Amino acid sequence: MLDFIDLAKALSDENRVRALMMLREGELCVCQIIELLGLAPSTVSKHMSILRQARLVQARKEGKWMYYRLPDGDASQRVLEAVGWVQNSTAKDKQIVADARQVKRVCKMDKDRLCACYKKGKDDG
Repeated sequence: MLDFIDLAKALSDENRVRALMMLREGELCVCQIIELLGLAPSTVSKHMSILRQARLVQARKEGKWMYYRLPDGDASQRVLEAVGWVQNSTAKDKQIVADARQVKRVCKMDKDRLCACYKKGKDDG
């Protein structure tokens, strides 16, 4: 029952759903997610923590930065089904489609420069 509640909680926020769907394009650094969502770093970190708790995303740390990706085949069937359901349900959503275009733009940006902006305390997206 707790797994279901964690999943439901994680999917109950538009920004978390947006972040989850951004990861369809591949692994993203937290700085890239901050740039895309236009939210404060602490807010994005909290959202990503909730997605991790629900096992909807996987994370790895490299230096000071966290990188997030969709779960791989080792994730539980329930989690993989939830991610698939969200993908199917939001495929034509205008915001999700716009975000997918923006992911491509942000991925072309110099990641070191982008992350340096947030390291210096850029907190307002």
